Amino acid sequence: MTAEATSPEPVLKVRGLKQHFPITSGVLFKKQVGTVKAVDGIDLDVYPGETLGLVGESGCGKSTAARTMMRLLKPTDGTVELSGRDITNLDRKALVPLRREAQMIFQDPYNSLNPRHTVGTIISSPFKVQGVEPPGGVKAEVQSIMERVGLNPEHYNRYPNEFSGGQRQRIGIARAIALRPKLIMCDEPVSALDVSIQAQVINLLEDIQDEYGIAYVFVAHDLSVVRHISDRVAVMYLGHIMELTDRDSLYHQPLHPYTHALLSAVPVPDPSVGKRERILLQGDLPSPINPPTGCVFHTRCFNAQEQCKVEKPVLRELRPGHQVACHFPVEKVEGHVVGPRPEDVAPVLPDEIERARPVGTSKELGAEIFGTNVEPKHTNDVDR
Repeated sequence: MTAEATSPEPVLKVRGLKQHFPITSGVLFKKQVGTVKAVDGIDLDVYPGETLGLVGESGCGKSTAARTMMRLLKPTDGTVELSGRDITNLDRKALVPLRREAQMIFQDPYNSLNPRHTVGTIISSPFKVQGVEPPGGVKAEVQSIMERVGLNPEHYNRYPNEFSGGQRQRIGIARAIALRPKLIMCDEPVSALDVSIQAQVINLLEDIQDEYGIAYVFVAHDLSVVRHISDRVAVMYLGHIMELTDRDSLYHQPLHPYTHALLSAVPVPDPSVGKRERILLQGDLPSPINPPTGCVFHTRCFNAQEQCKVEKPVLRELRPGHQVACHFPVEKVEGHVVGPRPEDVAPVLPDEIERARPVGTSKELGAEIFGTNVEPKHTNDVDR
């Protein structure tokens, strides 16, 4: 993990990125009646050799943003640049050679691997798709990678169902690093694993980064994990970046009320040092179909004022390298948070509305990025 960027030029540059999904009603005659604003205009830079953590509560748009930045989803608006090249509107064929520079590790190690393929076939697929022939041959290179990520090279011909969850995630990591990409998008890679296995995988990712200089975008909801691995952290809420700064500033001197609330929920590992006062955010996350006007967080914010209801805050730098999207940032919070008023809660649309499916399964997305055909996990699943 590198504390500072090794180059002034970002490996990934995102500007005004939006991902909106249409909502339709009706069976035969479908009509668009709304839009899910999953990602609603974010700006991010990721530099070589650094780890950018992307955090927020469930439903804030983290994973959708990650998949849009990887062009598994085409952006509704905004631009995505990879190594200085605009990839926003490239078609699938034009994206294939760029997959050598950016890869992805998926959340679910059980569904992101083809159960009909051996480990050797899975890890060697990037070489086949990109037409790369390693000096010592593909098999020797794959076995070397397996050993590098902590897998037994003799298990080259085994199938994913013969491995544990942690081992399967190591297979996914091996596949991602096979071509030595400049960037790896980690979509909650340890959330489905036991705590002890999480530590092993995190340490493996750090070792790989130190060895190959790979940049990570690490999507997670576990703030303790993000604090351990990240150099900088971006906090998302309802499709927006609320705060962006280096790790130490975020955890010791947060400015956004939402960040204060998130950090207050992190358990204290040593009860003897005292108990952290919890900041409770009353009410549910507003609907991305009809987000609040002005600041999207004002319906749950303890520091909201009239300006917050009508004027959307922009991400601005208040300290060197510390950006926050808030009209009234706070350095210290005392007391408890009051909940939203009933009139501030976004209305719920009718139940008969059919939502467009925003993202594919891990298998489908794996097929898109690695160029492999994915079949059902179990043949008898079709008959169940």
